[in-house]
Amino acid sequence: IEDIVGHLTMKTGRPVRLELNRSEEFRSSRTRHPQTITWKTGVMADGTLHSMRMTVVANTGAYGTHGLTVQTVTGLRGLSSYNCTHRKFDCHVVYTNLPVPGAYRGYGGPQALFSLESHMDEIAHALGLDPIALRRKNWVQAGDEMPIAPLLGEGEKETVTVVPIIQSCGLNECFEQGMKAIEWERKLEPNWHTVPGQPHLRRGLGAAMCMHGTAIPGLDMGGASVKINDDGSFNVLVGATDLGTGSDTALAQIAAEVLGVALTDIIIYSSDTDMTPFDTGAYASSTTYISGTAVQRACQQVADQIRERAALMLGLSRWDDIRLENRHAIAPNGRSVSLEAIALHSLHQDQQRQIMATASYVSMDSPPPFAGQFAEVEVDTETGQVTVTRLVMAVDAGVPINPITASGQVEGGMTQALGYGHCEEMAYDDTGNLVNDAIGPYHIYRADEMPCLKAILVQTNEPTGPFGAKAIAEIPKDGVAPAIANAVYDAIGVRLRRIPFTPNRVYAAMQANQP
Repeated sequence: IEDIVGHLTMKTGRPVRLELNRSEEFRSSRTRHPQTITWKTGVMADGTLHSMRMTVVANTGAYGTHGLTVQTVTGLRGLSSYNCTHRKFDCHVVYTNLPVPGAYRGYGGPQALFSLESHMDEIAHALGLDPIALRRKNWVQAGDEMPIAPLLGEGEKETVTVVPIIQSCGLNECFEQGMKAIEWERKLEPNWHTVPGQPHLRRGLGAAMCMHGTAIPGLDMGGASVKINDDGSFNVLVGATDLGTGSDTALAQIAAEVLGVALTDIIIYSSDTDMTPFDTGAYASSTTYISGTAVQRACQQVADQIRERAALMLGLSRWDDIRLENRHAIAPNGRSVSLEAIALHSLHQDQQRQIMATASYVSMDSPPPFAGQFAEVEVDTETGQVTVTRLVMAVDAGVPINPITASGQVEGGMTQALGYGHCEEMAYDDTGNLVNDAIGPYHIYRADEMPCLKAILVQTNEPTGPFGAKAIAEIPKDGVAPAIANAVYDAIGVRLRRIPFTPNRVYAAMQANQP
């Protein structure tokens, strides 16, 4: 769509504005790649995974937009979440005369985790094992390698040749806190699954393990420039775009922490291509990790320049042991000078120079965030209607730079994933025409339909990230669908293998499950 507008502008020399109606928007915008995923897994009697084969057939619509990389990320997420001796990935991407999929939050992860976590639950029940215990026995931990990662995903294959090693993982704590919050032990109570006075309703609890990525190794780059002002405040210029995620605030917090000032002393300028440094883009859960590290490095250079100037003003021979705190540079002997005085001295008095620095960052690491997703549902056995009553997600995103905005990411992601797994579907007739091209027939959750949401942040320390941070933006999309599916199985003993879980689809599955 942007290309059409740009082309018309260049040809006419006039401003062009393209407005789509709702039906055109449905047909023209990008969707998530539909996939059919088949698993074949070899499991030892004690529940140890021995071999996993994942086969994906993906629909890329009329064009190959992201047709390769979304599917390889699906394989990466599916075959890296659990330790296994042997792994095999088969993938077929096909063209169809349907709307074109593209890059959508989760980027292959939700498809992978819906199939994998439903499959893991099925394995546990087939072997008579506790589903959580089976996951805990096999999931990856800090220190484990991800041997398939250099072969799959979005990274530059020529540069990402080293097998990644997981350096931080809070899965155990995520599941402990998530199980406590959802009151997981209720599953064991003999009468909990029934609703008093409503025998047609059945309740269930389900869980899913989630693992995602942080940025694209060897590709994503962020830049930052920092300078001190006369009053001791700082201008921070970043190429990163704040799409509403609060990244401007998080990057300002990183700068303030390094420079020893309040958040109000940081003036952020973002994503103005006339004046800010380059940034690859606000995608792939990368901004805090990539651009945050660029900000951290630029601020560290500025901080060192401030220390050098403070040592000059205080008559000290060393500057590297001066700390920055409360808008002052403080020497070990307690003497101090304000940042405002340092700025004025540097700009107007002795050995004049502008204290400023620029830094950029490209990471060869993509540290995975982890999460435990939990769902509580009620199923109407007379109609097939599934009502999601509670969603709990406990997320390990390293050290959350801004816990409020991080929690907002989790809650918003669960809301989006709820529609994806439960009710949102583009339906086509036999000729490939979209039949529900309007809000209403294409149902999205209203505020009064939402379940109770709870986001839990489990702190670990990611050594490669700024102040221990890693991604949080996309992982909330991954676990809701399988957690609901597993909760439905807990409620009525029926496996749902296709999303969304519409009443017709659930009722048909119940009828097919009848002896």
